[in-house]
Amino acid sequence: MQNIQSAKILVVDDDRFMLRVIHDCLQKEGFLVESATDFNTAMDKIYHSTPDVILLDVVLPKLNGYEICRLLRNDTRTSHIPIIMLTSKVQVEDKVAGLEAGADDYITKPFDTLELVARVRTHLRRSKQEKSFNPLTGLPGNILIEEEIKQRLKDETVFAVLYLDLDNFKAYNDVYGFLKGDEVIKFVAHLLSKNIKELGNYDDFIGHIGGDDFIAITVPDKVDKICKSIICQFDSTIALFYSAEDRRKGYIVTRDRINQEIEIPLMTISIAVVSNDKRFIDSHWQVAEIAAEMKKYAKSKPGSVYVKDRRNR
Repeated sequence: MQNIQSAKILVVDDDRFMLRVIHDCLQKEGFLVESATDFNTAMDKIYHSTPDVILLDVVLPKLNGYEICRLLRNDTRTSHIPIIMLTSKVQVEDKVAGLEAGADDYITKPFDTLELVARVRTHLRRSKQEKSFNPLTGLPGNILIEEEIKQRLKDETVFAVLYLDLDNFKAYNDVYGFLKGDEVIKFVAHLLSKNIKELGNYDDFIGHIGGDDFIAITVPDKVDKICKSIICQFDSTIALFYSAEDRRKGYIVTRDRINQEIEIPLMTISIAVVSNDKRFIDSHWQVAEIAAEMKKYAKSKPGSVYVKDRRNR
């Protein structure tokens, strides 16, 4: 999505005077505003230029706002778009009907333009935040991870970043399927959250980069205890995600790129630790570059391990 100030807003209302009032109000605030007076025009604009927020009047020709709202909510292409219902009706049951149809908010005409702008901005911020969280684990994703590292660099605080990555996860996914793979991912998210909460600080941060890659930000003197605990708990539990036969063997059988059978050991976890306690780090890009080097080194070692960057420059 674009930044909030230049977000796209679609106003659907058959009252052309009201359309002009809302259009001018939102455009003055820097939003990109489009309008529609009927169902067909509205749907055409929604599907060809997906808006970031829809302001939808209840009383419309052909289909009313409630019906259009249900239609949008039942379509995977539009189910995520925030919808604010506009109506001159003030009865509680009308508001309930709108919310039950899937609307995110409700504004009664006539409304204060300052309130309208404030509500639009609120839903834009909320939508942006929701997109920033991983849907599988509920943990902050790349946008929030980057913002967190940037903020710590800006504050000049001493920190340690833990990059966690599973070894042999792809082979597990190939053999057991993505649903089982998702269970492993959720297990790692729980393990990381539990250990940071119990052994870290109140302001420590955890995030899900994607796939089997996770991140945690703490302070240097907490690193050893956290990493050792994660590795111990991971190694003592991960075998339960395999069949009894594979646990007994200690490996799974899959095929390589030339269709030859190969034996892949049970999953382990590698943790790369990057800190600015002994070296100067001036950007989140530098953190990522150092982590990539350390992760490669960690994965070259057998079993579950954690490695720390000990260089001072």
